[in-house]
Amino acid sequence: MRIDRLDTFLQRVGDRPRVLVKITTDEGVAGWAEVYNHGPDLAVPPLLDYLFAQIRGMDATRPAFVNRFLLQSCRFPPGALGLAAIAAIDHALWDITGHALGVPVYRLLGGAVRDRVRVYAGLYSAPDVGELRERTAELHERDGFTAFKLSPYRRDPHRTRFGLVAKALGDYFAGVRATHPDDWEFAFDAHACLWEPRQAVALGAALAPNEPMFLEEPLRPEHIPAWARIRAELPVPLATGESLYTPNEFLALLTAGGADIVQPDTCVVGGLTQMTKIAALAEAHYVPVSPHNPLGPLATAANVHFAAATVNFGILEFKPETVGWCPDPYEPVDGHLELRPGRPGWGVEIDEAALRADDWVRWHRRVPIRPDGSTAWM
Repeated sequence: MRIDRLDTFLQRVGDRPRVLVKITTDEGVAGWAEVYNHGPDLAVPPLLDYLFAQIRGMDATRPAFVNRFLLQSCRFPPGALGLAAIAAIDHALWDITGHALGVPVYRLLGGAVRDRVRVYAGLYSAPDVGELRERTAELHERDGFTAFKLSPYRRDPHRTRFGLVAKALGDYFAGVRATHPDDWEFAFDAHACLWEPRQAVALGAALAPNEPMFLEEPLRPEHIPAWARIRAELPVPLATGESLYTPNEFLALLTAGGADIVQPDTCVVGGLTQMTKIAALAEAHYVPVSPHNPLGPLATAANVHFAAATVNFGILEFKPETVGWCPDPYEPVDGHLELRPGRPGWGVEIDEAALRADDWVRWHRRVPIRPDGSTAWM
């Protein structure tokens, strides 16, 4: 069964652009994948075409071989765009292999070690407590969510004395706790906007009295020793990893003791083939893996199969969005995504008729400007 064709489709998930990939074999078996939008998004289709030319005719049921070949075809480490494209090819080939053998992908990874996958709702903002309570109640009633992720910024961290930013967060989280059931969990994602370790520690201290599930990316990712420092000083679980690309980078973070939870993105690190290696490294360091996944139904499907077969999986990020091109996505039931043991590959269908018209939206990352005119991280 040989790789014969690669097609890309320009689509969207919510307000974000998304490139979808379909690989078809010479026997007509197809596999699907979703590309993470690092940007520039329109650079992805020609990059995929370039990579496809190198693998056309290869055995489509050897995703690990193809993954390694594509990594080694790069003279220099491929970085964000290259690994996102390699991940898409990797995922499509895992899907093909599952369909070819008539089994779910998690069976190819050694079988399920759990019956369902716990998820938290990614909300990514810090609405007033009353508004938040309405939203969380709706999500709990509809999908059974008992875990949510919010922003830690009630005030602009680039235009406000940071002590006031931290105080506003502490007051806010106290209000959140007071208006929600005690056993519900809340995480806070700082989005790597900060680069001073003391500020990360201040956010953790503000959250600590009310026990967050974790504090995510309270620091820029580049300098690993700083992560070791803040983890030693933080009184709350420290999570990071969406901005790291390779097993080597995760090994450096883990060896330094720089995280309580790692959050690789399977669509960023080069696909499921690389994701399993990162999970093994984390397990050896007694660290759970809670994948970064603010994406759509194909990325979620890949994560479900990873989580099903991974012993040290923790909890999966889930963005409540619907799309027209996937009629049967994994949807939460009682705060979990159920496995689909009777369905091969990823276990979802793609409506190609819905993909015939481009549903593309342009999205540009904004760069904050400080009062003195200098730029800051978003």
